[in-house]
Amino acid sequence: MVEQILKVDELPMPPRPARFVSIGAGAEERRIAFLKVPAASNGAALPGLVWLGGLKSDMRSTKASALFAWAETHGRAALALDYSGHGESGGRFEEGTIGRWLEEALAVFRAETEGPQIVIGSSMGGWIALLSARALAKAGEQSRLHGLVLIAPAADFTAHMWEGFPAKVRRTIESEGKWLRPSQYSPEPYPITRQLIEEGKNHLLLGGTIRTHAPVHILQGMQDPDVPWKRATLLIEHLAGDPAVLTLVKDGDHRLSRPEDLQRLFAAIEAMD
Repeated sequence: MVEQILKVDELPMPPRPARFVSIGAGAEERRIAFLKVPAASNGAALPGLVWLGGLKSDMRSTKASALFAWAETHGRAALALDYSGHGESGGRFEEGTIGRWLEEALAVFRAETEGPQIVIGSSMGGWIALLSARALAKAGEQSRLHGLVLIAPAADFTAHMWEGFPAKVRRTIESEGKWLRPSQYSPEPYPITRQLIEEGKNHLLLGGTIRTHAPVHILQGMQDPDVPWKRATLLIEHLAGDPAVLTLVKDGDHRLSRPEDLQRLFAAIEAMD
């Protein structure tokens, strides 16, 4: 177990250049950026770590950087990517959909990892992690998934978001194809497109039992304004066929990136080894 609370500034992520892979063909081709650190001899027998970030986040975020630094300290393999329209990857954010980003995550996962992996999904990345588990199982690759650690998982968030929009915002999206949503994490608003909402309907999970074929640990802040904590309890109820643990952080926000939150993340990973 991790013996002390680790501070972000004690886990510096040395600058490393991104690597790239092309996904899709023709007009659908996009250049996807990823970061990768191999396992050292002291961590070669442990599952690798795969980071899936949230909407408008990137692979050099606070939590991703802390995870990479922790992985290197423990000799573990780690991988993170930027979805198209995010970070250092090509493509336009407005062209993104859940299915498109899922395709990219699976492609990089399959091409750049070997053996069992623990997938850490934050916010939208939690939804994509669950969808990845379903896709791997469907392809007979469930042994590639050792476990899931989900941070404020935003499963089915496109549907929840649509339901919560005022009528005026819905009309704007329907008539103009997008709405610029203000963000508390950035001075610039970001577009919510009709395509994102409509395509998201193809990937909804909370209408039935969700199988991951691997243990799941959810970390959820109770002061999260973006993913209310009761959605985490709803998700746990749907994970009926696999071991699942929910940790509620009473004073935790959506990011869960404080030193004590990172401590919980690292402990959840180690508990799955």
